[in-house]
Amino acid sequence: MISLSPIKRRLLYVSLFELLAIFLSTFLLMALSHSDARESLPVAIMVSSVAVLWNYIYNTAFETWECRQRIMTRTLKIRCIHTLGFEAGLFLFCLPIYMLWYGVGIWTAMYMESALLLFFLVYTFVFTLLFDKVFALPHQS
Repeated sequence: MISLSPIKRRLLYVSLFELLAIFLSTFLLMALSHSDARESLPVAIMVSSVAVLWNYIYNTAFETWECRQRIMTRTLKIRCIHTLGFEAGLFLFCLPIYMLWYGVGIWTAMYMESALLLFFLVYTFVFTLLFDKVFALPHQS
């Protein structure tokens, strides 16, 4: 396992996660909005920017909680709690972006974000699992 300082680990995680997320979510937004990449790529970048900030704040708080609880291994239950909490916050932050950019109502925006949420629940779980296998958690180094 590769050991990094907590800040370097978070920055690497966010960078890798969001670059791949922008690429994948552009295609998903194209399908959901029936638009082309020129219209969906900026939305993917905006959502990614919101996600970067939220990711840093959320993961800092989550890892602090893990240390206080003396959780040494991220079990399936812990990974599910982590993913659900992150996605719930992101869901609320992204609704206005879809509504304003695509000119849709709240129900359409919720549909779009729900589709992305379902995709990203799986993506976040798999990405974090693989990332943790390569890069040691701060309290494991």
